Amino acid sequence: MIELLFSPFTIRGMELKNRIVMSPMCMYSCMDKDGMVNNWHRIHYPTRAVGGVSLVIIEATAVTRQGRISEQDLGIWDDAHIAGLRELVQLIQEQGSKAGIQLAHAGRKAVLPVPIIAPSAIPFNDKMKTPEAMTLKQIKETAAAFVEGARRAVVAGFDCLELHAAHGYLIHEFLSPLSNRREDEYGGDAAGRYRFLREVIDGVREIWDGPLFVRVSASDYHEEGLKVEDHVQFALWMKKQGVDLIDTSSGGNVPILPKMFPGYQVNFAEKIRHGAGISAGAVGMITHAVQAEEILQNGRADLIFLARELLRDPYWPRTAAKKLGTEITPPKQYERGWK
Repeated sequence: MIELLFSPFTIRGMELKNRIVMSPMCMYSCMDKDGMVNNWHRIHYPTRAVGGVSLVIIEATAVTRQGRISEQDLGIWDDAHIAGLRELVQLIQEQGSKAGIQLAHAGRKAVLPVPIIAPSAIPFNDKMKTPEAMTLKQIKETAAAFVEGARRAVVAGFDCLELHAAHGYLIHEFLSPLSNRREDEYGGDAAGRYRFLREVIDGVREIWDGPLFVRVSASDYHEEGLKVEDHVQFALWMKKQGVDLIDTSSGGNVPILPKMFPGYQVNFAEKIRHGAGISAGAVGMITHAVQAEEILQNGRADLIFLARELLRDPYWPRTAAKKLGTEITPPKQYERGWK
């Protein structure tokens, strides 16, 4: 049997050497509060490229200063960010991996000492700030900020872009009826709630012809919230707009924790992949090689997104290869210690 985990995968011209992706994880490490790449990022991300993942996706990177989750977030709202991001891309690519970036806006989950914005003036919980309901002008400006972020990502040389539409952040807030109570064209039914994401995707696609991923939360874990069936419809719309892969997570829009167990989100990726006929990435407590291989062999997802497991083991591809009884080529400098 051919191990699919270590088989190549091509998506819109981007050739990945295996199916292992470093999932975007916030590092909250910009101590200057200006969103600039620093030495932590220069060490953290290329290390996983040395470890053998095929694609490294940089953490949620704010498209506006007001759109940060925290003051320590990476930024892409200013041309001044491009040089540091370009350096990071080159460091990752030099180690044999592709480089992606997740474009994000925190919406009502921003923890900042300034007013925050969201589709509706509904706080995430009773301990967090109540956001201002966005005006139509702010909606258009924010969509344009995503497009400008994509433009900067092009200049920086990224191989892949991902839009963050999950975990209760701004785009997810527009999609979900739990956080979007608008009565204008950006609210109401599913098509209205999808409109903001539609405009962002259309704008990004005007300047970006490479692979475009969207991370979604396939369930709100609330009876009145989004369910995976809703995301199958969203994925069908996204596919028509030129989105290439749905990075399938869940939760985060309301303070409800799901029951978590190994692979607890994989069924969402599977349903979206087959229901919409689009490539999907699986994420969530995937830690073992055999587990990852099963997901791929049974057609449940196309790529395996690893998060915390790569924090514990930056060389997880080597660990997985040994478990599956296959060999992968180590960095030349590590040959003596690889086996």
